[in-house]
Amino acid sequence: QPPGRGALYFASEVKALFATGEVEAAADYAGIDEVFTLWAARPPRTPFRGVSALEPGSWAVWKDGVLRVRRYYELEYPEAAEESPDALAQLDELMRTGVDLRMRADVPVGGYLSGGLDSSITCALATASSPYQVRTFSVTFDDPRFDESAYQRAVAAHIHSQHAIQSIGGTAVAEVFPDVVWHAETPLVRTAPAPMYLLSRLTRDAGIKVVLTGEGADELFLGYDLFKETVVREFCLRQPKSTRRLRLFDRLYPYLGGTGEFWSRFFLQAGFPDDPLFSHLPRIRLTSRIKDFYASGMRDALGGWSAEAALRDSLPPEFKRWSRLNRAAYLEMVTLLSPYLLSSQGDRMGMAHGIEGRFPFLDHRLFEFAAALPERSKLRRLREKDILRRWAAGIVPPAVRERRAPRVRDGSAPGAELASGGDL
Repeated sequence: QPPGRGALYFASEVKALFATGEVEAAADYAGIDEVFTLWAARPPRTPFRGVSALEPGSWAVWKDGVLRVRRYYELEYPEAAEESPDALAQLDELMRTGVDLRMRADVPVGGYLSGGLDSSITCALATASSPYQVRTFSVTFDDPRFDESAYQRAVAAHIHSQHAIQSIGGTAVAEVFPDVVWHAETPLVRTAPAPMYLLSRLTRDAGIKVVLTGEGADELFLGYDLFKETVVREFCLRQPKSTRRLRLFDRLYPYLGGTGEFWSRFFLQAGFPDDPLFSHLPRIRLTSRIKDFYASGMRDALGGWSAEAALRDSLPPEFKRWSRLNRAAYLEMVTLLSPYLLSSQGDRMGMAHGIEGRFPFLDHRLFEFAAALPERSKLRRLREKDILRRWAAGIVPPAVRERRAPRVRDGSAPGAELASGGDL
């Protein structure tokens, strides 16, 4: 409609809205505060004033100058008491049909292969489903601490894919980071989108336009250390003076070199199990330290706004009935997976080079299966993705199936050169 008469402007990028001349390029301080609390602004909020994002699982209708938004899908966790005897057979059917569905395309479909369990599964099933040799793509780093190429090559040899690796040197992240921010259209609290940007460029240069990835598996099958951390924190808080219990953090995070005093201060003093955000409070507290650098004008503009309080207010009524780990999984889905991993680090980095990502683990049928599993089917003691590992026997190499996820696998650490970059 003509400007000033209830016009609606929509686009896949904010830059297109600004190009109309009708949408002001101005910051939404609350949206930026969400980024520096949760790593990303949660839809409908964005970092830009007057610009909203459609929430996941929703549809919108614009009619007669009125925008109506309705939700068609809700996350639910109807956890069962016991694992079904045919759970592995159900998982097999869901994984294979989910991959088959996402292999449908008018062009060859490739795969991102990190060398971890999730991407190895999707690439292995893709090769079994494809009439042609599947192209797989990886990034690795010159720094041996972050080099995963041995696992990547092992999986590629096992599934007989045609594999290509993008090696990232010391300055590569800094060199592309301005372009990364341009395409992400949001402040970034880590450099992980940069390797994904380079990976999608490698894929495009190879002539592949569609790829399968492993996103979603960690959220569905409790793969992140955050979930184990939640269990350990709750266990330690039952006897907060126990130094023996605190040593469990040494096992969980050996690379941090913490002490009992550090673990207690960082993990046990962050909050208590009856807090709805218990699982995520250490992350929220740590990320929020960025706010120490806010300008006085931004502090004044925010007033009493709190991204943490807004998250609490948005929790669904049934949230309090879910188990502690299902609460954590829900929070991870709505604060990290959707607005950050699938957007800033995922789709935006892929589409910067015209690459479409497809996500078999995010098939709604697979999510509903995983959400109904008992916690111990997914996290058995401190063994993450238990049922997925049991099922994957014979699909991926044993060394990949049983290895723990690498401590740093997203390329955040090799971005220290940014501190000396001219753009900063």
